[in-house]
Formats: sequence, structure tokens, C-alpha cells
Amino acid sequence: MMKDDYHIIGVMSGTSLDGLDLVYAQFELERNWSFEILHSETVPYDDLWNNTLRNLVDTDLKELKLIDDKYTAYLAQIIQAFITSHSITKLDAICSHGHTALHKPEEQLTYQIGNTAILSKLLEHIVVCDFRVQDVALGGQGAPLVPIGDKLLFSNYDFCLNLGGFANISVEVEEKRIAYDICPVNIVLNHYTKQLGFDYDDRGEIASSGQNNQELLQALNNLDFYRQPYPKSLGLEWVKSIVFPIIDSFKLEVKDVLCTFCEHIALQISKEINKKESVSVLVTGGGCYNKYLMDRLGHYTNNDIIIPNKTIVEFKEALIFAFLGILKLRNEVNCLKSVTGASKDHSSGVIYYP
Repeated sequence: MMKDDYHIIGVMSGTSLDGLDLVYAQFELERNWSFEILHSETVPYDDLWNNTLRNLVDTDLKELKLIDDKYTAYLAQIIQAFITSHSITKLDAICSHGHTALHKPEEQLTYQIGNTAILSKLLEHIVVCDFRVQDVALGGQGAPLVPIGDKLLFSNYDFCLNLGGFANISVEVEEKRIAYDICPVNIVLNHYTKQLGFDYDDRGEIASSGQNNQELLQALNNLDFYRQPYPKSLGLEWVKSIVFPIIDSFKLEVKDVLCTFCEHIALQISKEINKKESVSVLVTGGGCYNKYLMDRLGHYTNNDIIIPNKTIVEFKEALIFAFLGILKLRNEVNCLKSVTGASKDHSSGVIYYP
């Protein structure tokens, strides 16, 4: 589908389980790509879906297939409601990330539910999805996928940092885009905040009331992952099997866990962004709203931390998955070997027709 103007819906569901992010955006290609977000919306998961998605890593493959079918139907329902409520008539494709159920690239395994062909039939539109599988088959991590969008849509920033379930970063080094996961963020913070009956720590106020536990901080900072070279990526399995047991072994109050983990996040991120001096760092994702975390990050760096407008903060990933779909439709590279470690650059994803 080679043209210079596209109207696309992008759909993203992240590991922090905030809900489904949807954007309707126009993309234009002149000398460079530009975009305008026309409509955006987050649809929170109800308790049933929240619990189901939270426990996917502990679900056997047979049950996972059944959940996949139900989730695909649910996705179709949410996307159709978005189309209807915004009276969207001009639409080239719907581009969806799905929701990660399993991600073990070292075992050549990645599985995102909601990426089945029936989605296109239900919505009666072209659907581009399942962006990770091909990269893993080519020896890559299958993540992160957003950096091609950072490179082509947000090139005026030195670093692009996303604070979602995990912190991931992308940067241009010697004319190559590199990107990798840094550490867990909301996937851990929200887990412990829920023990107090809240979905998240508003502005980091609970964390700010806690005490930093130096022994826990040292144990977290000593994790093997932080010594590994990129490309590297993280998944919920790693958090459940490694991070939660370490934190729980200290038997701390939740406020002290949150305070210590914010310190850990700030230290790990600052190590990466301080590799360059006097640079701009675009920060997006829900972690931007954690004022305590952002203050701690500011404490450890002199680089220019830039938080954009609310729409970009919350919908940048959904926007870029819309863009990944355009590149797939054009059969252009949307997955970089310099980022994922795959054997070659490639145009990843599957195109389904109604």
C-alpha cells in the first residue's frame, strides 16, 4: 500500500495493565514522516480481564488459546466502539500489538494474544499485528519494537525513554539505532501499591513517605541483567521469578518497598542517560506522572528531561504501533537488527484482510 498519506488506528496493551490504549492518527510522508493524533482513548480493563492478563504466564498453552479467542473478540468490541464513538470513516488499517502472554526470546518463544485473523473479519478492516514473532524467529529479542518510530518520528531528541511496565530506551549510536529494556517500573510499583488497595501510587506520594532500604537497593542493583550487554529485554516471567522474591524476602512495609524501588529505577536509568552529556531525554509512559520517581531521576542526572504533552506521554506507544503497521504495509523495515539482535533488518508483522 504505497502512498503518502495514511489514516490508522493503533492499539497497545502494556504489561502494566493500565488498559487498552487506542489512537486514530494521520501520517504523512514528505521528505520525512510526520503525524497528527486525531483521537485517543484508554479503555481500562475490568477486574476479570485484569486478573486474567496478570496470570497469563502461569496458564497452560491449551487454556491460553481459549483466552486468546476471547481476548480477540474483546479487542474487536473495544476497537469497534472507538470507531463508532469518533465517527471514523477514513481508515486504511488497524495496527495492534496484542497483549504479551509469553516472552522468552532465549527459547525462541513469544506469544501475544489478540493477534488472530478473526480480528480482521470481525472489524471488516485490514489488520496488521503480531509484530514480535518474526524477529524472534530471526534470532532477535522481539523487543523493543518502538525504536524505529523513535528514529523516524522523534529524531529531534537524543534519548527516547519510556516508563511503562518496564523502562526502555532508544538512542542513535554511530548512525545505528540501539534500544533495550533498562529495568522494571510500573509492573513492580503497581503490584505493591495494589496491596494497599490502590491501582497506582498517585504522584509517588506513598513512595515519598517511605524509607530507602540500602540492603534491598544493593540486592536489586546487583541483578545479573544489569551487567548484560544489549540487545536485551525483560518480561513478566523474570519479574515474578527473580524480582518479587528478592523484595518479599525483606518483609518491608509497602511504602519502603516503593521508596527503595523508585531509587533503584532512578539509578538504573541515570546510568544509561549519563553515558552522554548535555543531551535531551524525551520521557513518556505512565511513570512520568510519578513525581517522586521523576525527582529522584533528576537528582542523578544533569541532562535535559523533557515530558511532552499528555497525549504523547500516554499514547506514544500506540501511535508507534500504528506507524509500524504502515511500514509493514509498505514492506519497509520496521524492525532493526541493531535493536533486537536479529540476523537482519526486516519488515515484521502479519497483514490480515477481511
